[in-house]
Amino acid sequence: MRLHIDSDRCSGNGRCYALYPEMFTDDENGYGQTVNDGAIDADQLDEAQRATLCCPEQAITIEDN
Repeated sequence: MRLHIDSDRCSGNGRCYALYPEMFTDDENGYGQTVNDGAIDADQLDEAQRATLCCPEQAITIEDN
């Protein structure tokens, strides 16, 4: 599974990387980026689902590989 950030929807509020720094970081403009190409393990799924809910723009999704 993989986390994905829709760059068209992301407004750069930073909740993803502030709350889940093990899954997200910011780029040079303050927009969220996934760590490790968004790859997540099964044991990270609950946390990844919470991360999708923290985004006010709903820019974060979980995709199958």
